[in-house]
Amino acid sequence: MLEFIIVPFTNVLLFIYNLLGQNFGLAIIVFTILVRLATYPLTAQQNKSMRAQQQMQSSKKWQDIQKKYKDDREKLAQEQMKLFQELGINPLGSCLPTLIQFPIIIALYWSITRALASTPIELMNFARGISLPNVADLIPLNSSFLWMDLGQPERLFIPGVPWGIPVLAILVMVTSYLQTKMMSPTSGGNDQAAAMSRSMTIYMPLLMGYISYIYSAGLALYFVTGNIVSMLQYGLMGRFNPDSQASSK
Repeated sequence: MLEFIIVPFTNVLLFIYNLLGQNFGLAIIVFTILVRLATYPLTAQQNKSMRAQQQMQSSKKWQDIQKKYKDDREKLAQEQMKLFQELGINPLGSCLPTLIQFPIIIALYWSITRALASTPIELMNFARGISLPNVADLIPLNSSFLWMDLGQPERLFIPGVPWGIPVLAILVMVTSYLQTKMMSPTSGGNDQAAAMSRSMTIYMPLLMGYISYIYSAGLALYFVTGNIVSMLQYGLMGRFNPDSQASSK
């Protein structure tokens, strides 16, 4: 279903892998940075949409609407959509980059899985979709990066500790929380958008951490790198501390 994304992703990953001395971990990091740079216009639009929603939330007109229809949720939602239209706000504008990430995540997972094939049949199927001329010299790929096997769920084993510590899964949860907090429009209201924002801040990091815990370390490495790059982008756009921004308005 996503072959039109998976095959190009796999080729790009292998090209970067070969360029970086056959280091698949660095290839994933560089690939993630390139993806984030390519989607930067969407990120900038997302930031613009969130700023507009913050300004709307603090406007007297919206506060009057909330007071007027506080007991009629349906009418409140209708008036909110009208105000969105008046101000030129796309309510989905802050969600678009996140939605686009899902097919990228799925495609990257399958790209990593295919790239780290080990059995003869898997290697043969993997080589069929590769357009690089020297693919025979690249496979099987080197899946080792730091303490990790990028094709397996990541665990750090420390002498004396009876279980492996999922370092990347923890980092994914922490960075996902910080990123979601930065992305969420700050609002002191109790409207549906604010409630959804608070839920996303809690549940999205847990979901991303769980995915990182059970799937390959390569995917978790993509999540961590992507979160850090996104936070840097938001910082450059003046959203490193959205709470302080909201209080300054």
